[in-house]
Amino acid sequence: MTVTTALPHADAVALADQRLAAWLKHEGCEEPPPVAHRPVAAEAAEIPAERLRLGGRVLLDRDGGPLRGGTGAGRYDRRRLRTPAPHGTHQLTLTMATGAEGRTWVRLEAETHTTGSGVRTPCRVPVPELASSLLPLLDAADGPAAVQAAPRVLTAADVDGLIDELCDPERRLPTVVASVPVNHPLDAWVEDVVRPLCRQLPGLATVYVLDPGARTEFNVALEYHTVYGGAVRTYLPEVDPASRQDGARHPVLARHRIEEDLRRAAGLLAREPRRLAAEQPLPPPLAAVPVLRVPAPAVRAGTGPDDAGALAALAHEELQDHAEQQARADELERVRHSLRRERRGRRLPLPVDEPSGGSAAGLRRGVQARGLAGRHCVSPGSAGGRRPVAPGAVGRPGTPGLPVAPDSFTELMARLGEFPLLTFTGDQKSALALDDLRCTGAGWARLTWDGLTALQEYAEAAVRGEAGGDFKQWCEHTPAGCHRFPPRKAVRGESRTVFSHTKWKRERMLPVPECVDVSRRAFMGAHLRIGGGRTAPRLHYLDDCSGSGRIYVGYIGLHLTNTRTN
Repeated sequence: MTVTTALPHADAVALADQRLAAWLKHEGCEEPPPVAHRPVAAEAAEIPAERLRLGGRVLLDRDGGPLRGGTGAGRYDRRRLRTPAPHGTHQLTLTMATGAEGRTWVRLEAETHTTGSGVRTPCRVPVPELASSLLPLLDAADGPAAVQAAPRVLTAADVDGLIDELCDPERRLPTVVASVPVNHPLDAWVEDVVRPLCRQLPGLATVYVLDPGARTEFNVALEYHTVYGGAVRTYLPEVDPASRQDGARHPVLARHRIEEDLRRAAGLLAREPRRLAAEQPLPPPLAAVPVLRVPAPAVRAGTGPDDAGALAALAHEELQDHAEQQARADELERVRHSLRRERRGRRLPLPVDEPSGGSAAGLRRGVQARGLAGRHCVSPGSAGGRRPVAPGAVGRPGTPGLPVAPDSFTELMARLGEFPLLTFTGDQKSALALDDLRCTGAGWARLTWDGLTALQEYAEAAVRGEAGGDFKQWCEHTPAGCHRFPPRKAVRGESRTVFSHTKWKRERMLPVPECVDVSRRAFMGAHLRIGGGRTAPRLHYLDDCSGSGRIYVGYIGLHLTNTRTN
């Protein structure tokens, strides 16, 4: 965890020492002696590192002094605690650094070092108790955002502040925003779902829960970055609210995945914050902290050779070892900067279902795993299941081994069951009426079938967290092996004129289940263009893959009223 505190450096260090001593006492260890008081004139002087043994296999290292970079560059204090673990050692490092500008940074690192062959390093180190206890005492912050240990519920009045936080260029931590299903009480959802879901996030992310009013305001303001239906979305730094493409960069954890296995969902949600915490370049004051160097007498008191030459050789060895450790630390920081530049250049979405690794090699594997050639797409099939198809082959009459597209809307409506993730909620009469227009009805039916096929394939990828964006983006970058629907015929939403016109908007308030909206109606601005001209058939739908895991088709028929119809 890397945060800032408004407390003066000395106060932050004293507070951290108090909390660390209280935790050690609670664990049955000896309390460390207080750090020797430094006179004001010696504030910038280096404090010789010391190692304290506080019980069996419990070691505390303490050091401090000026930052690298010369006089006036700032100062640091560090505490490193090592405690026994079942197959190795837990290591906790707390560093506080204040740069020349006067801002104090606090970094807490938790690691597990294993011993012996055949024992694997645990894949996930638990969040230290020290993190949760220090955050409120330090008034920890990340840019404009207060970093708290527990989720905070937001109302409509708080939405503007949240959007400012998301777009602030100084934000380093991801922001996790949770929505509440419309048919669930807010307090119960927060206690039973959101809190356990975010148990691994203290210090790694800021967490907010949108109440119903805040959810509406938030989704209207950020039309390309919405969250609803009980889903949870992780907003990475540098949000661009006006960019459709940027919306695909911020992963969504769907409600159905949360409810299937809350513990696994918590692990998935924590992957991206943990990766970002490990790969994010350090702020300059923390990057200027020298590596820990415990003097030989503190470690080997009474065990060194008496020969002066041997002691000199030992000191030279330790100096070389210290220089190598510093070089490795500096190289790691260069790698972090390189990874950030690479990610900014690629701007790839990071689904919560995919581990990305904490190294450049892990990043490359993640990029390759998300390549289009590796996607598996399917199309409607027989009762035996759904099978892979070639691009553009689905729904083409006469294609061997594939379902033939219907020649009429009467047949199409009867075969909607072939799309298991699509639910038709509208009135069939408007669709069946299209059969009366014999000149183009058959072509419209086949094009509608193609659109439904593409929506089904998109929904299958979206519920797995692999869609990489909304349906429009899916059409623009259709994966290999999937059916392609013309991107120009996929429309994300209606114009502002239609949305603000009461009668026209009411026409597009179409039926949905109560689990989507308690009113059983939802605005379906997203639609597919089935034809052109004055009649211009349309298919209106609501993408709820991040909530109920389905797409609801509320209307198939002639163009609904707008400025070009009468």
